[in-house]
Amino acid sequence: MSSLFPALAPAATAAADRPALRFGERSLTYAELAAAAGGTAGRIGAAGRVAVWATPALETAVAVVAALLAGVPAVPLNPKSGDKELAHILSDSEPSLVLAAPGGELPPALAGLERVDVDVDARGPVRAPGDDRAGAGDPALVVYTSGTTGPPKGAVIPRRALTTTLDALADAWAWTGDDVLVHGLPLFHVHGLVLGVLGPLRRGGSVRHLGRFSPEGAARELNAGATMLFGVPTMYHRIAEALPGDPELAKALAGARLLVSGSAALPVHDHERIAAATGRRVIERYGMTETLMNTSVRADGEPRAGTVGVPLPGVELRLVEDDGTPIAETDGESVGEIQVRGANLFTEYLNRPDATAAAFTGDGFFRTGDMAVRDPDGYVRIVGRKATDLIKSGGYKIGAGEIENALLEHPGVREAAVTGEPDPDLGERIVAWIVPADPAAPPSLDALADHVAGRLAPHKRPRVLRLLDTLPRNDMGKIMKRALSHD
Repeated sequence: MSSLFPALAPAATAAADRPALRFGERSLTYAELAAAAGGTAGRIGAAGRVAVWATPALETAVAVVAALLAGVPAVPLNPKSGDKELAHILSDSEPSLVLAAPGGELPPALAGLERVDVDVDARGPVRAPGDDRAGAGDPALVVYTSGTTGPPKGAVIPRRALTTTLDALADAWAWTGDDVLVHGLPLFHVHGLVLGVLGPLRRGGSVRHLGRFSPEGAARELNAGATMLFGVPTMYHRIAEALPGDPELAKALAGARLLVSGSAALPVHDHERIAAATGRRVIERYGMTETLMNTSVRADGEPRAGTVGVPLPGVELRLVEDDGTPIAETDGESVGEIQVRGANLFTEYLNRPDATAAAFTGDGFFRTGDMAVRDPDGYVRIVGRKATDLIKSGGYKIGAGEIENALLEHPGVREAAVTGEPDPDLGERIVAWIVPADPAAPPSLDALADHVAGRLAPHKRPRVLRLLDTLPRNDMGKIMKRALSHD
């Protein structure tokens, strides 16, 4: 075998007989992956863009590798997308065909597209010409954002962003070909697809995908030789809940080399419960669809709960005021918007030059919309989104995230979200949305306000309490604050 795709997975040549991918009971070695992806790449030809029906299956991984081999941008499609969202993505990206697992049912929105079934047992030509002709700046993926402020936008991610991010994470996490990654993340998003599939392939290691995440599945794989676990806060919360009665799970996590959480902040309470039960700390990293990864707690650094670590190699990061003035203070209190610049960034929003122009500053920094503070040693602590999590109350700029963490430390709180609502005196008052641990005996506003004031500061205490049965979340476990109504 000459190589899988030399520009993106240089280690694959030496790993021909090693396991590359395993989904349930189905697996492929590097040699088998190269042949299967090469065969599919040959069927893609010179398509402009290809859609990938991104189910949690071996075929999805083979399809994306095939597209990279052919030098053709892949558009991962969320199988849970509604008809309207799917129609928008297809109209916007105009793929020439859709890659899917044989026998899988596709929705009517895809009926007009040529379908190419991915045969993971195919043994076609190992190489396709695309990897030689595609440059570092050429598009590799078009990944659609969540569309919280309108229709989803297609972030065009160049090949250099994939290699830059994965190599920076290899540096930060001491990630090598000896690592075996286990995860159950969806494959239509950069966390599960880029980090969780292409990451191990670039190192010459392997990935074991659970199909559907469960603490039991993660424990089984970690106890059977996996070294790393990737997850989102919802997954780690389930792990924290299961740990007291599951010694096998505690043993599995204790033996892992690296436990990584991302896509949203992991509550400090869950950090502490996992650490107490296993002796291992979960580390967090920070990224976005448009930027891939920006920061991480390093494997050789302090795994400090509530932070996303330091900027990755090659990433320039700054905090700015509302008017764009850089914030020089690293006092752990001065809140500013995160802006980043580097080779990890996307190139544009597809067909949206207006949105692309608005997303960047004049000197090339991307406006993330995330608000953060920096500690004296450079660690970044995200306190929320500018649009939904920055609360301006009584002359203070307050991040909702740190209040949520404080609320989650109260024994009467199971889930928490914090928003702001207009107040004639304060400008905005802090609203706590709480799922109580015991619905029959929820905590009072006064008790929660005193609890927060004692941990943070009096001006950060909630002024309004709203009780819920559950918090609205998206597929990645992020709380959808726009669905919380103040009416």
